[in-house]
Order: sequence, then C-alpha cells, then structure tokens
Amino acid sequence: MTKIDLNCDMGEGFGVYSLGDDAAMLEIVTSANIACGFHAGDPLVMADTLAGAKARGVGCGAHPSFMDLWGFGRRPILGQSPADIEKQLIYQIGALQALAAAQGQRLTHVKTHGSLGNMANEDIDLARAVARAIRAVDRDFIFVVMPGLPTERAGEAAGLRLAREIYADRAYAANGNLASRKLPGAVLHDAEAAAARILAIVETGEVTALDGTRIKVRADTVCVHGDTADAVAMARAVKTRLIGAGYEVRPMGEWL
Repeated sequence: MTKIDLNCDMGEGFGVYSLGDDAAMLEIVTSANIACGFHAGDPLVMADTLAGAKARGVGCGAHPSFMDLWGFGRRPILGQSPADIEKQLIYQIGALQALAAAQGQRLTHVKTHGSLGNMANEDIDLARAVARAIRAVDRDFIFVVMPGLPTERAGEAAGLRLAREIYADRAYAANGNLASRKLPGAVLHDAEAAAARILAIVETGEVTALDGTRIKVRADTVCVHGDTADAVAMARAVKTRLIGAGYEVRPMGEWL
C-alpha cells in the first residue's frame, strides 16, 4: 500500500485570538506544522497545539516564517541577508523543539511559512539558508519542500530527508511555485473538487498551472491550510478520497 501524509498549518492563534479549527483538523490530518511565534503562535498556543497533536497521534513540525505578526508572514520582508534569516529560523525551530521536549515529544519536520517559503522556492541562496538552519538544529529533521524548486535542491545538497509537498487548496504558477493569492482562482474552496484534483495529481505525477502549463511533481505529503472556512471539509474530503483509492495516510515521520 502506498503511503502519503496529510499536513496542515496550525497553532496560528495568538493570545486570546484564535484562527482555524485546530481541534477538528487534528482529528483528520496526520502531520501538524506549528507556528513558532514570528507570524503567529505564542508559548501557550504552541504548547497546547503540541499537546493536542500528541493526544491524537499526529506528527509535529516547526512552521517558521519571517518576523511579521502584523502581516501573518505573508508579506515579503526584503533587505535581510540569508545568514540573518538562518539565525531567525534556528531560533524559531529551537523554541518549538524545547516546548515539545518538555511534553515528551519529538519534532519530525520543518516547513517554511508564507512569503518566506515562496521566496525560498525562487531564491537558491535563501533556500540554502533554510536547509542550513534545519540541519544545524537536527540533521534528522525532514525538510518539507516543493518538488522541482530551489528548496528541493538545497535540501538534497544538505543531505536532509525531504517530504515533497503538493497543495489541495492552492493553484500553481507555471514555474511550479504557488500562484499569488492576489490572482483569481489562486485559492480553492470546493472540497470535493480539490479532493478529486489531489488524487489526479498523486496518480499522474502532474499538476496543471493556472495558465495551463503541466508540471511534473512528486507527492509525499498533501497540505490543506487551516485558516480558511472550508479547511475542515476539504481535509476530510482529501483524506477520504486518498483512502478510497488505496493510499495509507500516515504521519511523514513514520515512513520517510
């Protein structure tokens, strides 16, 4: 039986503010990418999310970003050197790692958030900084990357284990990166249509970009973002479709 992971970005509240239905998502997904305080999250939210994942057997990883609480990490932060960003990532990963250790948990992976991830997918120097940061904290971490882009090449060069990711709720640009959220059709909302699309991508190894370009991909893990109104329905539909097609949906840390 072919294995695949279903991941979600979560722990993206802050103080009294919450975002997304993490409790419901943790009943469906197999890996959680937990915000580390720079775009969302705080020590209490991070610890609570870790505990919720542990109770449900969901694997946990760090979801670091640019330092951008105001913009939720979705604004490009320019003028920083890759070396400076590398240190910021080490800081964030280490914070979540310490909270996990305090609860008897071990992180399995790292996935960049928002603009940091989008920029690293097009800038090899930034991608290398991300890979160096991950390796510096724990060379056994899985680096979640987009297939065919600089993050994949940087992770391979650093000798990291990789999880190649596709997105259930996002459209693609012709270069294989995610299409800008500003473009019409960049964010998908129909759960059943998204689930059918994911199964087709997994089985054919191809995704069609917004302009019709067909892009070769490999899928180890499928992401459903947790901050949209239809996230829970979409995650459930994707998981149901994959299991129905004979896939074993399990945490990436158990088999990659």
